[in-house]
Amino acid sequence: MNLLIDMGNSRLKWAMTMAGQIMAGPPLANDRVDRQALIKLWKGIYRPRRIAVSCVGAGHLLELVQSVARDLWLDIDVILVKSQAQAFGVINAYQQPEKLGVDRWLSLVAVWQKYHCPACIVDCGTAITVDLINAEGRHQGGMISPGLMLMKNALVQGTAALKFDDTNYSFEPANSTEAAIYSGTLAAAVGLIEHVMSKQTTNLQLILTGGDAELIAGQLNLAPSIVDKDLVLRGLLCVLEGRT
Repeated sequence: MNLLIDMGNSRLKWAMTMAGQIMAGPPLANDRVDRQALIKLWKGIYRPRRIAVSCVGAGHLLELVQSVARDLWLDIDVILVKSQAQAFGVINAYQQPEKLGVDRWLSLVAVWQKYHCPACIVDCGTAITVDLINAEGRHQGGMISPGLMLMKNALVQGTAALKFDDTNYSFEPANSTEAAIYSGTLAAAVGLIEHVMSKQTTNLQLILTGGDAELIAGQLNLAPSIVDKDLVLRGLLCVLEGRT
């Protein structure tokens, strides 16, 4: 049994693995991550053989996670995963491979290992990232834009009177400010993905992950997409299993 930890910009996600299966635990918002919260999450689980960590967020939270893990399980092997130039059948497109976000790298690895096909991978999280991989496992580069919540917050912070709420409105021209912000930000995300897909000259499997994946996938005017919310965790599992 191993422990996988995905430390994103907004949430800490984790899972136990057994016989190649991922058993996700309850996520924790980053502003709620402290020593007691982590101990409460993990004190009842069996000692893992190894822990694999992906971290794109604050360094102090990573230090806290490592400290709690070693307090709970003396001498535990904690592996902090980094992006690579080439591994697990995937070739990184970045001239400085280590600059590619490790979450994006792990999603590429997971897609190649699980689906083994040319794909457009969209992470619909705090940021929306789009990455392309071809039929040879070669990363074709990507795009980054604000996620839905970042777009909404930017409107509120940059204007005098706009506000939004958590309601899911209809995806259409709206008759209230809140609904218009909902539709406008969602349209921006949908438009980005549809634009990228329209520029491709080969057929790509569209695969979405992240907290807003299902919401955005439901509004796309494209061939059927796959929503796989465990891509980063699955990539961590690939690293631990040493798949090639």
